[in-house]
Amino acid sequence: MSSAAALHAVPLGTVEVLREIDEALDRLPHGDVVGAADASAALSMADKVITRLQAVRLSLVAEADRSEVASESGMTGTGAWLAACTRRDGSQAARDVRLATALDNGLDATREALAAGAVSTEHAQVIATATAQLPEGLDATERTAIETALVRRAKLVDPGTLRRDGRRALAAVERSQAEVDAHEDQVLRTQEDEALAKSRLTWHQNGDGTTSGHFTLPTLAAAILVKTVQHVASPRRFAQQAAKAARAAGATTAAEAADATWDAFRAADGDWAHRYGSAFVELLEHLPTDTLSGKVAATVVVTVDHEQLKASLGAAHLDTGHDLSASEARRLACNAGIVPAVLGGRSVPLDLGRQERFFTEAQRVALATVYDTCAAEGCDRPYAWSELHHEDPWASGGHTDLALAVPLCGHHHRRAHDPRYWHRVDTDAHGKKSVIYSRRS
Repeated sequence: MSSAAALHAVPLGTVEVLREIDEALDRLPHGDVVGAADASAALSMADKVITRLQAVRLSLVAEADRSEVASESGMTGTGAWLAACTRRDGSQAARDVRLATALDNGLDATREALAAGAVSTEHAQVIATATAQLPEGLDATERTAIETALVRRAKLVDPGTLRRDGRRALAAVERSQAEVDAHEDQVLRTQEDEALAKSRLTWHQNGDGTTSGHFTLPTLAAAILVKTVQHVASPRRFAQQAAKAARAAGATTAAEAADATWDAFRAADGDWAHRYGSAFVELLEHLPTDTLSGKVAATVVVTVDHEQLKASLGAAHLDTGHDLSASEARRLACNAGIVPAVLGGRSVPLDLGRQERFFTEAQRVALATVYDTCAAEGCDRPYAWSELHHEDPWASGGHTDLALAVPLCGHHHRRAHDPRYWHRVDTDAHGKKSVIYSRRS
């Protein structure tokens, strides 16, 4: 990347001034502050300086975008150029470019307040978003009045409060209560739709018995999850347990018990992530599945030999293809949302002849002891995802019997009923089936 290309549009003297600021910071004394007043004054000044520098940075980003520095450097866009220049995350660089261009395209009051250190970049982002969401039909004077009102408000409140004010920004130009309410409703519904569209859940097996994951959820759904996990983790229950332990350790007075409880809290301060993780595990293991349309399809089926279960020794098998200890399977067998398929245990009628059109939950559980995956040759989709196919079509007189059930993933089940494909079902000596497909000529 050419430094000349990167800097040719920077206003004269900018680099020199920034270099002087950098050198001045080297002279900054370090050490303990004298008191709260000194700390408050220093923090306020530090925030103001940081904000003003951020304003300079955003103005440079806007200038770089106007000058098409990225194309001169062979980059795909200003965001990619910025990420490369600053060694920052690409998504954050893209957000910076969007804010910089928004400030450079009509948000004069916001840009000036940011440059003066009167509002933060978080406030500026809220104002940029709120003004972009304004309804059509507003003239330039009204838009300027709304921006000015939001900047004035930003000097008094935090970004979260300002965000709520921004949804009702039409009040600043004396629009009717109905119009203000309608706009707020539209903004919220759009935000909710976009949040749902962004929902993601990914996970990765680490190979050491753990799985790591990442989720993006609408804030409401995340709030429900967090509140539930915190309830299960129960800080109040933790306090009660700590107080009980303190008394057992010899605390004789309420003050001693309180001190011991507080010590336990401080000792556990760095361990709350683990406590929340354990609470999340407990929550998942107790999810109710009795109202789902297909209970076993969404429930873990644990297969274990009866003798191993009694002895809590050996390994159990899940219909997701994983193994776990028999003792863990024994614990899970007590929980809701877990279907234990105990080999050698009490039998369940599984051959239903022509009386039933669809395979039952008991039949699905039974097949989980035989199959790990879809029965199609070469398919590795787990059995838990499968649909039960009649080897002899029920519509042609076939029976809904266990021996005629073939677990197929959705893709291969559709192919089994696709007239463009021919398939053959092979059954081995243990009754396990394999389906082979070929395209009809």
